[in-house]
Parts: sequence; C-alpha cells; structure tokens
Amino acid sequence: MEPPTSSRLNSRKRRKDGSGPNGATELDGIPPKMSRRSFGLREPAPFSDEVEIDYSKPYIRVTYEEAMRGTTLDRPVRVYADGIFDLFHSGHARALMQAKNLFPNTYLIVGVCSDELTHNFKGFTVMNENERYDAVQHCRYVDEVVRNAPWTLTPEFLAEHRIDFVAHDDIPYSSAGSDDVYKHIKEAGMFAPTQRTEGISTSDIITRIVRDYDVYARRNLQRGYTAKELNVSFINEKKYHLQERVDKVKKRVKDVEEKSKEFVQKVEEKSIDLIQKWEEKSREFIGNFLEMFGPEGALKHMLKEGKGRMLQAISPKQSPSSSPTHDRSPSPSFRWPFSTKTPPSSPANRSRNESTVTYDISEDEED
Repeated sequence: MEPPTSSRLNSRKRRKDGSGPNGATELDGIPPKMSRRSFGLREPAPFSDEVEIDYSKPYIRVTYEEAMRGTTLDRPVRVYADGIFDLFHSGHARALMQAKNLFPNTYLIVGVCSDELTHNFKGFTVMNENERYDAVQHCRYVDEVVRNAPWTLTPEFLAEHRIDFVAHDDIPYSSAGSDDVYKHIKEAGMFAPTQRTEGISTSDIITRIVRDYDVYARRNLQRGYTAKELNVSFINEKKYHLQERVDKVKKRVKDVEEKSKEFVQKVEEKSIDLIQKWEEKSREFIGNFLEMFGPEGALKHMLKEGKGRMLQAISPKQSPSSSPTHDRSPSPSFRWPFSTKTPPSSPANRSRNESTVTYDISEDEED
C-alpha cells in the first residue's frame, strides 16, 4: 500500500466553472475540498490547481541519500515527470511506474504539455490536450497532474511545485534549440533516470496506422463512418467498397472450400473404417470356412466318424478264432415249421442234433 501524504498536500477542490474534466460538477454532492485518501486507486488524480498547498511553510529539498533512506509519511519525496503522453500506452505507464518507485515514499507529479507547445516544438498529436490530461489522470501511479506544463523546466516552476527530483529516461532530449532540455536539471543533481520500454512508442503506433491505412479506412467505413470524416476521396471510397465485396466473396469461397475439405475428410475416414471392418469380417469368414471345410476341418472329421460308424454297423461281429469249441454255448435248436423233423446236420453234430430232437419231441408230447 502506498504511504499516506499530508492533508495540506492532498486536499483537493472542484472547479466552479461548469463541469470538470471528468464530468464532475458542484451538483454532484462532492465538497469543494476533499482529502485524497485513495491514492489514485479509486478516483482520478487531481490537477495541480485543485490541490491546496500551504506556501507559508518553507520547503527544503531533500537530498538523494535522504530520499533513498526514506522520509517521514508527512514529507514524501516529490518527483516530477513530464511528457506529451499522446496515445497513452504501456510504455508511458511503465515510465511513470518507475518514477513512482524511485524512493520508498514518493509523491508523483506528472506534467502534460498543451497542444500549442506540442504542435510548435514536436508536431501534430492524435489526441488533444484534454484527452491526454484525462488519460494521465487515470494512471494508478500518478498523484497529481500539471496541465499546460512548460517545455523547459525553470527554477520558478520547480519551486512553485516544490519538486525534489525530475524523472526521465537518460537519453539526451534535444528540443527548443537545446541539445538536452534536462541538462541544467542533471547539473543541479535533481535528475532521476528511468528506463525506456523498447518496442512500444507513440511513433510506432502511428507508423502501424499509416502502414495499414487502407485496412483501417475500410474497417471504419464498414462501421458507419463517412468518407468525409475519414478524409477519403470518392474514388477511394468506391475502391474500398469494391475490395470489401471481393473480400466477402473470397471468404465465402474459402468457407465452402473448408467445408468441402471437412466433408471429404469425413468420407475418407468413414471409408477407411468400413474397409477395416470389411477386412476384419472377411478374415473371420475365411477362418470359419477353413475350420469347417478345410483339409483338416470339422466336416472331414465328421465324415470320417460317420463312415466308421456305418462300417461298424454293417459288418457282423466274428467270434475270436482262439476260443475253444467246448466253451461255446450250444446253438438254439431250430425246427422247421409244420414239420417234426429237424433239418439235416453235419455228421459231426449229428449226435447233438439227435439229443435236441429228442428234447423237442418230449416237449411236444408234454404239450
């Protein structure tokens, strides 16, 4: 958290001539003087003519060693940084952040040059002075803003704002007939150097806009700005509209091409999936076919097994030739129908047949 400052330096008053730079008026219910407790985090920084300073007390400038050791809370080190701050960007904010963090207890005053001075000594700006004042006011590192800041710092200006140190990058700034406008500040031991942020500057941003002028002109025409507002000739206006239509046609063709590519890609992926599935199914079908109808398939084994069973069923069982004849069971006698005589038998079995016939006759008689 930033250290508090004295009430005599941090009281602010509203301007009474109409609305302020941020739209505030006397009807807002804000007292003319207000203690600045938010340190720029809840409200914009005040202008120097809105801050009440007690000039009756003498102001003794602190040395660099005293500032580095840290001052009391009611006596912050007053650091001043000035600039044009056109198209306020991160490079400006980083420079002000470095100035704010030069010392443990710093009160940062930022001077912004007016349009008249800037146009005379540097050139035309994109933002007018009120827009640049407002942009700096809303930077969180700023405690106070000086409007219409001088191009060259005079001892009277430094004494009026009770400035201890001036913060700026150490590169010599040649302007207004001088090789370095901060030369006398450096000689007085009041200069505190900061570092520039490479890769970002107002000139770089303007260069980008000029380089891509056609693109931005076409964009703003499409958003409703007139050719007169953009300072575009009638021919260029028609050319930009024609280019816009051509770009729309190109975009549609590109969209169609992308959609067709996506469709072809999906079809290819689908066909690859179908081919893979077909290959898997075909391998499975061929394997099942070989298992059933192959040289060693199940069908061949079934035929062999059925053939063996059929042959076994057709062929009668033969008695083993090694078995003795006396172990055989006697064959059952057979009697011809309607005849009491037995069929002729071989001489070897004649005696057996006679006994059998006798047995059969005896049975007939008993019946």
